[in-house]
Amino acid sequence: MSGYGDTFGPNDPITREQLAAILYRYAQNEGYKTSQSGKGTEGYLDASSISSYAVKAMDWAVNAGLLSGKGNNTLAPTAGATRAEVAQIFMNFCEDIAK
Repeated sequence: MSGYGDTFGPNDPITREQLAAILYRYAQNEGYKTSQSGKGTEGYLDASSISSYAVKAMDWAVNAGLLSGKGNNTLAPTAGATRAEVAQIFMNFCEDIAK
């Protein structure tokens, strides 16, 4: 894992962009397809708030259908991911990427 500074934070909530980055790096490591066509995060009102390390991962996650907006045309990249969101994203990953 990288991108978390010099600490670990095992009890910290995970953000939506962190989850996308973790899955993106895992997919790359395992040789899964990480090149997706589509608009990605373009058009979401808060796309500019995505951390620089997570931009490619968020574009990939949106294009791959792993992650979707939260309403009002926003992605909420720095918001904590709920258990339900994590479960849905993992299910989408298993069904659509790791097949």
